[in-house]
Amino acid sequence: SGAGSNSWLIHLEVGGGWCSTVSECSNRRMSQLGSSKFMKPLQFGGYGILGSDQLQNPDFYNWNRAYVRYCDGGSFSGDSEGQAQDGTTLHFRGLRVYEAVIDELMGKGLANATQALLTGCSAGGLATILHCDDFSARFPHKVSVKCLPDAGFFLDAKDISGERSFWSVYDGVVHLQNVKQVLPKDCLASKEPTECFFPAEIIKSIRTPMFILNSAYDSWQIQNVLVPGSSAPDKSWLSCKGNIINCNSTQIEVLHDKQDWGLFIDSCFTHCQTLFGISWNSPISPRLGNESIAEAVGNWYFGRSKRVREIDCQYPCNPTCSSRLPR
Repeated sequence: SGAGSNSWLIHLEVGGGWCSTVSECSNRRMSQLGSSKFMKPLQFGGYGILGSDQLQNPDFYNWNRAYVRYCDGGSFSGDSEGQAQDGTTLHFRGLRVYEAVIDELMGKGLANATQALLTGCSAGGLATILHCDDFSARFPHKVSVKCLPDAGFFLDAKDISGERSFWSVYDGVVHLQNVKQVLPKDCLASKEPTECFFPAEIIKSIRTPMFILNSAYDSWQIQNVLVPGSSAPDKSWLSCKGNIINCNSTQIEVLHDKQDWGLFIDSCFTHCQTLFGISWNSPISPRLGNESIAEAVGNWYFGRSKRVREIDCQYPCNPTCSSRLPR
């Protein structure tokens, strides 16, 4: 409405991760993570960057907003078929779903946008990075098109045992779901497709303006990338990965070595921050450079400030990191 009537925000749904084997994907097919037929009505009321409260979301409260549900297990990037053990054909159609959604929204007014922002969180954050340039290419050059991946900067990092255990997850997704169509061609010319599925490689080719929002102590990545269950069989990291305040000094030092996580990079133990009012823009929101996430994103998108790169100090230095932030 009003000044936001020709402005659009497209959010690719948070949550669900990926399925990297036929067995995993088969297990998801009868749930909302595998088919829209089993999706429950969306309970999300609209908070944070999708909220309609002008005080909490002053820059985007009156924009057209679309929340795109996620059920393909491949960050909206796959296009292939597989065979389940019972003979059922599995259809990996994430890329077609993404394209169909954007095409439909273009017909509903997105094509007339004067401003557009593609965003998403977690697996949706990776999808935002993957599709950023494609999304931008659908608009005339005069349209302000930018991308905001939240908690989508997944690392090709060794876990605490020295293994690249997360590599196998992405390797399975890339080959099972055939995601090559969305990977940067210049990356594929010199590197393995799996490596090109990691954001650190993808962003080298992106031309569209992008704001990377991530925690340097991303709770999901600590629990699943840095300290997966297989890497610490003695359970010594169990309490640490559950809540960073339980980590001892030696464990904290290990986490400090993983700083290439991004640019609003805070040091809060959290995952996904744009969709929650408490982390987006509230009295107890994380702040860097005396700005909340909402203020930093708004200043970046609208060019109100030249300073849009904020990287926090090491945990536990930031007193604005609340224990009530989403994990």
